[in-house]
Amino acid sequence: MSIRVSALTKVYGSQKAVDSISFTADKGVLGFLGPNGAGKSTTMKILTGFIPQTSGTAEVCGFDVSKQSLEVRRHIGYLPENNPLYLDMYVKESLGFIAGIHKMVSPQQRISEVIEQTGLGVEQHKKIGQLSKGYRQRVGLAQAILHNPEVLILDEPTTGLDPNQLIGIRQLITELGKSKTIILSTHIMQEVEAVCNKVIIINKGKIVADNNLQALKEQNGNSSLEDVFIKLTNSNFYS
Repeated sequence: MSIRVSALTKVYGSQKAVDSISFTADKGVLGFLGPNGAGKSTTMKILTGFIPQTSGTAEVCGFDVSKQSLEVRRHIGYLPENNPLYLDMYVKESLGFIAGIHKMVSPQQRISEVIEQTGLGVEQHKKIGQLSKGYRQRVGLAQAILHNPEVLILDEPTTGLDPNQLIGIRQLITELGKSKTIILSTHIMQEVEAVCNKVIIINKGKIVADNNLQALKEQNGNSSLEDVFIKLTNSNFYS
């Protein structure tokens, strides 16, 4: 398994943001769903080594996120929800900077490939600060996949994209999922149905569903994913 999580817990003061969750993920696209404040971003930040867990374990490609953080970061690409970028850098320059962080040797060919892959060709000589929000998301995704990691963690990657851009990014995520393990967090149920083959739903820090998409629907009376999500995360829905 590319990702293995066991009894993972994160406590802030008296609040359990993540409450003893366990799951695995392998090649393909895993939809990681939940209401705001459910613990999604906290889990992803732990997996990427951004914050430490309180207890439990998490492994990425066989490396422990606490004890082997640098190895984890070599095998992972992360696009956080707020997508921090250096706005004064040019697109191609920023990718060169990221290549330097990863100590890539002769990265120019890989940079050209990623620019083509993410549809940034016409924008590559612009400053990031001049780009639309949609193209900034593409730059963030390009940075995440530049070192060709085995695992991708994407937190709301299609935020702010227009319908045409949505299609392009979804196609890219689907294609990447053929050879990589991808955890995709989103509130857009159509997006999950379009690109994910497995779904985890987390609510109040606990996992309330973990199954492939079709089986999850069948378990809930062949309901739509949106209805399943509401049923499992809103206790007042059928009251």
